[in-house]
Amino acid sequence: MARGKIQIKRIENQTNRQVTYSKRRNGLFKKAHELTVLCDARVSIIMFSSSNKLHEYISPNTTTKEIVDLYQSISEVDVWSTQYERMQETKRKLLETNRNLRTQIKQRLGECLEELDYHELRRLEDEMENTFKLVRERKIKSLGNQIETTKKKNKSQQDIQKNLIHELELRAEDPHYGLVDNGGDYDSVLGYQIEGSRAYALRYHQNHHHHYPNHALHAPSASDIITFHLLE
Repeated sequence: MARGKIQIKRIENQTNRQVTYSKRRNGLFKKAHELTVLCDARVSIIMFSSSNKLHEYISPNTTTKEIVDLYQSISEVDVWSTQYERMQETKRKLLETNRNLRTQIKQRLGECLEELDYHELRRLEDEMENTFKLVRERKIKSLGNQIETTKKKNKSQQDIQKNLIHELELRAEDPHYGLVDNGGDYDSVLGYQIEGSRAYALRYHQNHHHHYPNHALHAPSASDIITFHLLE
């Protein structure tokens, strides 16, 4: 039975349209390959689907550029000239912008000033003064922040020093203050955190007085305190 003639019009159903596109694209590429093999032809096919997806076929042993160059040579149509002219114009604008920026940098360094008239020099002077003002304000702010940070550190160090002095005074007043029985040669340990390190104050234990009958016990003094700084 003969196949019915298909009416050529846009397929409204998207799924059917995509299936038909894929089948006919493959059939077209098959015919192009047959032309290449049977007739020694050079064939190039470039296709874009409705979703702008690229599909192409090119005969073996050739490239798309070779096909386009051959087309230009035979038809005397330059398909690259417009694009080349646009690229040249873009390049010219970029070079001009680069030259202007280099000139502005040199002028701010005190060079190429002879090219400027009075009004341009005055405008440059105003811009430089505004820049100096912004830099000066930023410098003052940064210096103020550093001063505040230093004050806080000094205050912290002073507080730590006061606490240490207070602890030593308490120990001098009361021999039993802060003592611990650890069975070693030191009978007390005090620890303090000082800016990234720990300071430990150790009092040496006077536990050998029985060897020296005439040696009198005494309250801990500053000479009995040994302080070690342990870095972390």
